[in-house]
Amino acid sequence: MSSFAFSGLNLAITAPFDSNGRIDFNRFQELIERYLAAGVDGIVFSSGTGMHVYLSPDESRSLIERGARIVAGRAKVIAQASALLTADVVERTQFAKDSGADGVMILPPFFEGPSDDNSVFDFYAEVAKVGLPIIGYNVPQAVGVRITPDLLRRLCELPEFRAVKDSSGDLIGQVRLIGTGLNVINGADPLVPFSLFAGCSGLIWGGANIAPRTCVAIVKAAREKRWDDVQSLWRQLEPIMSLLWDGDYVPSVYAAAELTGYGCGDARKPFRPLSTDRIAALRTALGALVEQEAV
Repeated sequence: MSSFAFSGLNLAITAPFDSNGRIDFNRFQELIERYLAAGVDGIVFSSGTGMHVYLSPDESRSLIERGARIVAGRAKVIAQASALLTADVVERTQFAKDSGADGVMILPPFFEGPSDDNSVFDFYAEVAKVGLPIIGYNVPQAVGVRITPDLLRRLCELPEFRAVKDSSGDLIGQVRLIGTGLNVINGADPLVPFSLFAGCSGLIWGGANIAPRTCVAIVKAAREKRWDDVQSLWRQLEPIMSLLWDGDYVPSVYAAAELTGYGCGDARKPFRPLSTDRIAALRTALGALVEQEAV
């Protein structure tokens, strides 16, 4: 993972909200500092875990601009620039570049958009004109576009297209993407150790908001090929990462982060507060992580 610009653990940071549902920028800065202290390699602002689709454009820009300023070169900065309109994606990408981001993460055309390879290529080629490194996104279950090995090879002919984030949850499919020899970032929490062993180029990890020090430790162990340690650390992480993936992902990350001391308020509407049963299940799945991560 070391030679890739976005190697290691890139935290898809939550957007903290106050009791009125507004972004809590003081808490935002505090969380960034704590995650940097934990040793994350990069931070993704306005990510899916950070409620990108439920932020106004101005809120998204504020998170990216302030986040890049707070990080100040201490870690890589990735900004989500996804939008329905190509012109909006280009504008968001330019803003991220002007704000000092190191790269952007961008969904292919979605919500009944074109899904053929030529159209997907043309879309990314248009955004590439901004001149900022692009991380594409393979999440076919949500978008309807699948990044195949052949399409990945073609996209990587664009100098700005540096990698694809695979959040499909399909390990076999991800291994085939890794088999191209091109950069693949795992975005499926339950696949972390398997993706690391298969040779992924890095991680974009929403669940790491909950247990950043343990997540950093597992990446470090994988870099050093200490696979017994990876397995041991994964035994602690697997219950919560699998539970997150079962459903209610974003509000569950918010609730579990509260339990381990990385509280960020409640997920914004339309998400409803989690049931007491769900919170109890999260606490059980966290196990010893509650004490290990809480500071």
